[in-house]
Amino acid sequence: MDKSEKLALTLSGMLLVLFFGAIMYASVAQNIEVPTCITDMEPFATDTLFQTGPDTYELQMVSRMWAFQPSTVRLPVGSTVDLYVTSQDIIHGFKVDRKNINLMAIPGAINYMRVTFNEPGEYLYACHEFCGAAHHTMAGRFIIEEGIDEPEVEGDAL
Repeated sequence: MDKSEKLALTLSGMLLVLFFGAIMYASVAQNIEVPTCITDMEPFATDTLFQTGPDTYELQMVSRMWAFQPSTVRLPVGSTVDLYVTSQDIIHGFKVDRKNINLMAIPGAINYMRVTFNEPGEYLYACHEFCGAAHHTMAGRFIIEEGIDEPEVEGDAL
């Protein structure tokens, strides 16, 4: 092995040990928590859609390989939705047709967007980040209808 190769390997190994030591020091001595998956905590443990005010709702959506939970959301026309998106496993995308919604669902993080549905109809959403063999099946829909008294969610994760 060449002298420069040995030097490069030695420096690389020392940097790995230094970085690992820094993470351990931050975790133990400074009590800094490294981000973890949050989908096993409330409210992301189950489908969650609840009303926060007149025509205002909050929806926590969890993406899983290869499904969104919930897969169907029914709301009345004029609804404003505070949408929180996260992932249970890998990075997924979340894009809603006919709306300016394009979020990334990342494990250990929550992305937020507020949207108002003023027109009735179906607003399809799909994963736009390749997530594996059944990526093409990862989709759902918002159904916005006149005369709905109680909003509802349908569909469980795989």
